[in-house]
Amino acid sequence: MTPDDIQALFTRESGEFLFARWGRPIVPIVFGVEDESLATVKGAFEAVVTLAGHQMAETDPELGANCMVFFFRDWKELTEVPDLDRLVPDLGPLVDRLIAADANQYRIFRFEEDGAIRAAFVFLRMDNELSQVPAETLALSQVVQTVLLWSDTAFRNQSPLAVAGDATILRPDIAGLIRAAYDPVLPGAAQDASHALRLFARLDQPQ
Repeated sequence: MTPDDIQALFTRESGEFLFARWGRPIVPIVFGVEDESLATVKGAFEAVVTLAGHQMAETDPELGANCMVFFFRDWKELTEVPDLDRLVPDLGPLVDRLIAADANQYRIFRFEEDGAIRAAFVFLRMDNELSQVPAETLALSQVVQTVLLWSDTAFRNQSPLAVAGDATILRPDIAGLIRAAYDPVLPGAAQDASHALRLFARLDQPQ
């Protein structure tokens, strides 16, 4: 992975470079799944957070839970979730846009004063496409896309995951980049593309 590759992963379609990682321990809560799938999602969080060298917690003192993952069949279901419109401003118009786009997933981030990630909301409409994805693969993919603020085009053409034998794993280059991104020496957020060089310098280089 080159510095240009890294820069592209955090450069939005608008041309703006924007990097952010979590600034507080992640406290995930999952809605709309059975206990078995719940364990799978929580396990994916634990694996990726451990990889990053970050922390999870039982509760966030300010927010309770700061990473909410919703599984559902119809976008309209979101408008029936109590108080969700307080957490997600303009929820009604957002739902209308997602229906019009026939979207099956959407992520929203909230940020600290210094730009680090403060909270995230992950919405997954289990249409035919997502329903065909194994639970472990879907969970890992979503957690990876939530642990950093990637570009809106980062994984449009290539998944952050790879197949190794019978298992689906995190691509080694993406795993290395997540580790580098959580180096405590680095800031929690950056808007200058030169940050890609700092990330590159902290990648595990092949011997």
